[in-house]
Amino acid sequence: MSTVAYVNTYAYSVTYLTDKMLRSLQELIRELGLDPRRFVTGWESSDLAISTWLKSGHLYRISLEIYDPNESSRAILVLEFDIVYASGSEDGSFSVDGEALRYEILKTGTLPSRCTYSLICFNRAGRPDVPNWGPVDGRSREGMTRYIAGTTISAPGLSASSAYWARG
Repeated sequence: MSTVAYVNTYAYSVTYLTDKMLRSLQELIRELGLDPRRFVTGWESSDLAISTWLKSGHLYRISLEIYDPNESSRAILVLEFDIVYASGSEDGSFSVDGEALRYEILKTGTLPSRCTYSLICFNRAGRPDVPNWGPVDGRSREGMTRYIAGTTISAPGLSASSAYWARG
């Protein structure tokens, strides 16, 4: 008698990618000297939104926008993960390179202590609704330059490339 097991690796990939993106952002928030408590408090909601939209294939980018509350329409620093579907590790492995983005971000210098942040998810039209999440425009990136760190997180069928926007 033989036994056959089928594993839906894509479900594992969604969970892995969601967790690693959120953990990477949480660590960067802390290392940049920002208060991670609000990020941690919203973890469950962020996890649900990101995993729902990864499963449906609507999510194409998540951004952590850091800004001065006195000039809230203008970003000071933006950390991004661009989602790439039908890519990732071909050998079925899961990997993360958290140092690539971390190194680049820390080179940008210190932020004003009054800075705060917002997590924004960018989706294609027709995305499923997730409680407490709705359409929103990102902050202005005028005068900023985008730097690409490359593929940071990889899983079977799914990967995330990281980039950041900085001034000067």
